[in-house]
Amino acid sequence: MATIRGRIARRALSPGERLPSIRKLARDLAVSPSTVVEAYDRLAAEGLIRSRPGAGFYAVGVPAPLALAEDGPALDRAIDPFWVSRQSLDAAAGARRPGCGWLPPDWMPEAALRRAVRALSKADAAVLTDYGATQGSPALRRLLARQCAADGIEAGPEQIVLTPSGTQAIDLVCRFLLNPGDTVLVDDPCYFNFQALLRAHRAKVVGVPFTATGPDPDRFAEALAVHRPRLYVTNSALHNPTGATLSPRTAHQVLTAAAAHDLTIVEDEIFADFEPEPSPRLAALDGLARVVRIGSFSKTLSASIRCGYIVPRPDWVEGLRDLQVATNFGGPSPMAAELVLRTLSDGSYRKHLAALHGRLAQRRCEAAIDLAGLGIIPWIEPRGGFYLWCRLPGGRDAAEVARAALAEGVVLAPGNVFSPSQSAPDFMRFNVAQIDHEALRVIARALG
Repeated sequence: MATIRGRIARRALSPGERLPSIRKLARDLAVSPSTVVEAYDRLAAEGLIRSRPGAGFYAVGVPAPLALAEDGPALDRAIDPFWVSRQSLDAAAGARRPGCGWLPPDWMPEAALRRAVRALSKADAAVLTDYGATQGSPALRRLLARQCAADGIEAGPEQIVLTPSGTQAIDLVCRFLLNPGDTVLVDDPCYFNFQALLRAHRAKVVGVPFTATGPDPDRFAEALAVHRPRLYVTNSALHNPTGATLSPRTAHQVLTAAAAHDLTIVEDEIFADFEPEPSPRLAALDGLARVVRIGSFSKTLSASIRCGYIVPRPDWVEGLRDLQVATNFGGPSPMAAELVLRTLSDGSYRKHLAALHGRLAQRRCEAAIDLAGLGIIPWIEPRGGFYLWCRLPGGRDAAEVARAALAEGVVLAPGNVFSPSQSAPDFMRFNVAQIDHEALRVIARALG
């Protein structure tokens, strides 16, 4: 494939020119004819060549010259809620990403995933070929209902809607409940993609200062009275980016204020499995009356197998299913749902989580020591998870540090991308599983 691409790029093959025969190219490159057949088929799928039955393969056209600046993320774009996502997702292979929001591949249950993929090859044909049902796999919904019960939440399988991802679960709820111009409360700081998604819905975003035990109760009540928001979007378990845990007292105050002002709360549970012991859940305390539970499996299982879920109040299920048809023509891929189900049902998954808790506890401690050596101090010591929310030394501008590190191929997450009020200029979120010694050296140079 590289040989043919090179010939097209050098214009040694012109548009419409016939490629060497399979047998000739196999002889020239000293490979088997089947290898050439597969290479030609893949190049045809990419649109670089095309087949004429009985006449061979022909070049389609000359691609535009490759520009490295266009092949990766734009390095000069504004540092905003899209910035870290773009840099992390589009980074070149091998780039260091202490600012990203997922674990490295070797931290994930690869063996269980491979078993599930092998088993999937024997699944019913419908799983491999059909659209997803509007509410998603009944078997996976039954499993999630059991997990809800373990968390003290009464919700049967019929009250759970599977979605193509956790982000799309939030998107679906926003489509269901918001109109352009509605106000939505978020924590300050909060997960930056909450802001990006709400911006796409043309909502007015208002931040509430976040403390070590949850949103500041007085400022939360004040924001409800002044702004009359429609939604509040938050992480209760291991808050992103701070790693803080909601306290029972703050949970009670939040729910009391929400009831008084008819506020709906969207509780994102994506980090719940990283907790050593469960913390208070708004959905459990509220009984799903005004709290919507959402989540996905991308942090502990696989970010490649996209599947999320919504647990709303019962009378919202039909409306969410209709919206799912309108926006996605069905629920998540049946293949993705089957892979998640098989892996979660595998007895090794609980062992994976237990090992992950221990490994992350050690890594958080090591990373905190390494960062402290650079004068970077964590805001709190989280109970679990893989984030440390840290203040930089000397009031350094985290955006400037991130730009300097990016120039050396290291992606960082500066504090103000998380802050609606732009009140965290000297903070940075670090993913402890993605920090190595070379990344630390680059960070040290960027600070200097």
